[in-house]
Amino acid sequence: MTAHHPEQGSGDGAAQLAHELRDAITRLNRRVRQARPVGDLTIAQLSALTSLELAGALTPRELADLERVQPPTMTKIVGRLEEAGLVQRAPHPTDGRQVILSATERGRVVYAQFERSRDQWLAQRLSELTGPERAALAAAAEILQRVARG
Repeated sequence: MTAHHPEQGSGDGAAQLAHELRDAITRLNRRVRQARPVGDLTIAQLSALTSLELAGALTPRELADLERVQPPTMTKIVGRLEEAGLVQRAPHPTDGRQVILSATERGRVVYAQFERSRDQWLAQRLSELTGPERAALAAAAEILQRVARG
């Protein structure tokens, strides 16, 4: 990976930094997603459970759209999560043809364990950095939050 040089022309420098940040964030995200408790759930199932936990409740179509998968794929994912007792269906309040999916209490516990394992993995990696490196990442995290808000 190439180091970003702020003295480059603003367009070239911003484009290069954008590329480097996107690459670093993608790689870090991939590593954090892999840091999960050993279990029977796939990454796709954990992702769907995470979306339901964060959203509170979604229709199967909303969940499929959010996860960027086709509805038949989401049907299989939700079926496995239901079999494991992690997701429940409820009637849609205004559309009798629809159902609402939400995490069960057990699903929320599994999600919390998943989050803890990811946080522990990342905390361990961060503890290996120097104080100034951690301070730089703290500042970068704040800036990235601002960028993400648009």
